[in-house]
Amino acid sequence: MAKTYLLSRTLDPILGIFTGLLAFHLNETNPRSAPIPGHTLRELIAWKWNENKELRQIRDREDENNNDWERVTRELGVGSNVESTEKK
Repeated sequence: MAKTYLLSRTLDPILGIFTGLLAFHLNETNPRSAPIPGHTLRELIAWKWNENKELRQIRDREDENNNDWERVTRELGVGSNVESTEKK
């Protein structure tokens, strides 16, 4: 079965991508269909990026605190790591 193309094998995907991007742009900027302020794709991505950045910073701080606790317990000779090495 022969494949049919609208323009050509390479121009059809380019046309599809261009059409999709143009439709998205018109949807975001048209006064009738534009999302409410604060809900455009760019703003939503920035909000989610900042939220994830804060969560990563909190997680990194907790990891640092846990590493400090493990270091202190090793220095004092208390904890499961010391007990497991003594049993061997």
